[in-house]
Amino acid sequence: MPILNKDMTLCISLAARPSNIGTRFHNYLYEELNLNYVYKAFAPVDLADAVRGIRGLGIRGAAVSMPYKEQVIALVDRLDASAAAIDSVNTIVNDSGVLTAYNTDYLAIERLLREHRIAATSTVLLQGSGGMAKAVAAALRDAGFRAVTIVARNESTGRPLAELYGFDWTAEAGERTAQLLINVTPLGMQGAEEEVLAFTAQTIDAAETVFDVVALPAETPLIKAGRAAGKKIISGAEVIAIQAEEQFVLYTGVRPSVEQVRAASEFSRA
Repeated sequence: MPILNKDMTLCISLAARPSNIGTRFHNYLYEELNLNYVYKAFAPVDLADAVRGIRGLGIRGAAVSMPYKEQVIALVDRLDASAAAIDSVNTIVNDSGVLTAYNTDYLAIERLLREHRIAATSTVLLQGSGGMAKAVAAALRDAGFRAVTIVARNESTGRPLAELYGFDWTAEAGERTAQLLINVTPLGMQGAEEEVLAFTAQTIDAAETVFDVVALPAETPLIKAGRAAGKKIISGAEVIAIQAEEQFVLYTGVRPSVEQVRAASEFSRA
């Protein structure tokens, strides 16, 4: 880590539950590529004040995590097509006081579905209805998935999300099964719900692929159960590495190599 100086560019993250993953990822690459940047995570007391701070202090960029991905839309100046398409933001870039919002979560999900060769004919249970769930639902639809059920207890968000993308909705997964299970809720996240299994053991046993977007811890109860059952696994670690790489490029204009991204991702979890 270089010594702080007056010319250093600051990037931040805004999250209800900040972690060191993004902080370590970005700062590792800043040092690796000899960039005069520093990255710091924050849990905002007041979101509007935090976004005003980005503009007022000349902060270059901000990652946006749950539960702020939709709330920040009213606070920025422009929406990139990646964010406008799903009304959800995970990245803010400050260009001389003009705040533009992006969504690199969508790009990460799209890429992972392709790299893991998940057939678009697969049946899907997608648990969650927040900002990240929108990115996942949009990526599924655009990749040609049709047999998708949104699982969300909150009907006021779950049903509209399902209808927006032409999918089904249910309040509880119950005994439903699907070939692809995706968790986009805090279930299994480090904290109060870290021991909660996002789907039942019976549903996991009937699946082919288990995908947990939760990044901390990397080994969520769902990932552990899926691996123990011999299922194909897609982890939140993969999601966060890809979306963070795209954020890094937006902030710095520099594209790190595949090896550098892999090393940064490993360092972020060390």
